[in-house]
Amino acid sequence: MKEKYDVVIIGSGLGGLVSANILAREGKSVCVLEKNNQYGGNLQIFSRNKSVFDTGVHYIGGLDKGQNLYQYFNYLGIMDDLKLKRMDKNKYDVITFDNDTIEYPHAQGYDNFALQLTKKFPDEAKAIQHYCDKIRETCNSFPLYNLKLGDTYYNNTTLLSLKISDFLDSITNNEKLKSVLAGSNFLYAGDKDKTPFYVHALSVNSYIQSSFRCINGGSQIAKLLVRKLKEFGGEAYKRSEVKSFGFEEEKLVSVITKDGLEVKGDVFISNIEPKHTVKMLGTDRLRKSYINRISRIESVISAFSVYIVFKPKTFKYINYNYYHFKDYKKVWTASSYDDKSWPEGYMVSMSVKHPEDNKWAENMTAITYMNYDEVKQWEDTFNTVVEKGDRGQAYEKFKADKIELMLVELEKKFPNIRNCIKSVYASTPLSYRDYIGVNRGAMYGYVKDANSPMKSFLSPKTRLKNLFFTGQSLNMHGILGVTISAVLTCSEIVGKEHLLNKIVKANKL
Repeated sequence: MKEKYDVVIIGSGLGGLVSANILAREGKSVCVLEKNNQYGGNLQIFSRNKSVFDTGVHYIGGLDKGQNLYQYFNYLGIMDDLKLKRMDKNKYDVITFDNDTIEYPHAQGYDNFALQLTKKFPDEAKAIQHYCDKIRETCNSFPLYNLKLGDTYYNNTTLLSLKISDFLDSITNNEKLKSVLAGSNFLYAGDKDKTPFYVHALSVNSYIQSSFRCINGGSQIAKLLVRKLKEFGGEAYKRSEVKSFGFEEEKLVSVITKDGLEVKGDVFISNIEPKHTVKMLGTDRLRKSYINRISRIESVISAFSVYIVFKPKTFKYINYNYYHFKDYKKVWTASSYDDKSWPEGYMVSMSVKHPEDNKWAENMTAITYMNYDEVKQWEDTFNTVVEKGDRGQAYEKFKADKIELMLVELEKKFPNIRNCIKSVYASTPLSYRDYIGVNRGAMYGYVKDANSPMKSFLSPKTRLKNLFFTGQSLNMHGILGVTISAVLTCSEIVGKEHLLNKIVKANKL
């Protein structure tokens, strides 16, 4: 390590790695410190029975040439090396319900999206088209989403305060169509009474544009970003958990790792959750009002995931995702379950090893909501590859019981699934908390509330002049949202117009 860096970045999630790459390209000396044995945060993968599973990246949108994520990744120099498999153009996502044999598709391309869905709802063509138009109109209101300069979106109170549920009510009286249009709201943990339409629009727009799976997992994105970072002279270190900050005469000058190593810098970017960052700083470095505001921001609900490894050539590969609910009325209430009703819905996705994988599935991931309080009795335990811990037999029984309940639900859709299973594993909110470092195992950072749109807004700038935030807790989550958040963070350091011009120029070469 150097004696001192221009920029020290805490955490190697996508936001940290994108920020590191941008600033290294600007000629700054950059050091990334990661606590885990693997870079990438939600980009991490893991292997069970020689089968690769994604931690958080199950599919990606906006990667066709000229689309927004393509342009950001192209500027970063990783686009050409990504290994991707395009999902089914006529149904990248399929929304289904118990006691309904019809499968409702979300298709790639807006014209195709409207066409395929209108086949299922022939009397609702106008409403479906209105929905498509409103998504594009909303996305055009976010300049950086379209690689353009413009006013900050958070000045537009009308845009931020429109609820997705209110919008759907305004375009149709067909309750099932509303549920189908909102059926992939697991992407942002949708809440009927809170979620703004813009969150929905920014989440689904890129998938409608184009949808892909990452061959052999999303960790390739992190690996490519680390490689590019090093090409530009940057450094990255695993197993280097930051535990505290160092100050000299009230100025932030360093971070101290768990092993006692002090890393000095001029500028610091925290890619770990703001709540945790504030705790590390202590109560005497920031104004009490600022600390209280961040501590009161509501975290999104967590998840329980089941990872199934199939016996060879027993379960057919599905080139799309399922979002399934026990009833179409459960689309907005699946997170408000009780012991008897859990799980009320789930998302099913598959991994691919080769682009030509079209016949047999190697594995399946099924994800549903889970409240952190269900695992609170074990919250004093900690378990990762780096730091092994044993949560005991009661925890293992808890997981086994939940796995069985999930399998019962999956059997309704895939009646022969048990005969195909080689092995099955699970992760709980504690797994997300320990590996990703998020408050209460939250899936997507902080809740966005149309009733109080500025409540969860956090600027990349903190109350310390040389400390900045980045990551999914800032503006938007997801691959595209976090990439844009990193651009916003770096804009505070190198200038927005300067940086955006470079990104646009890189896509004209």
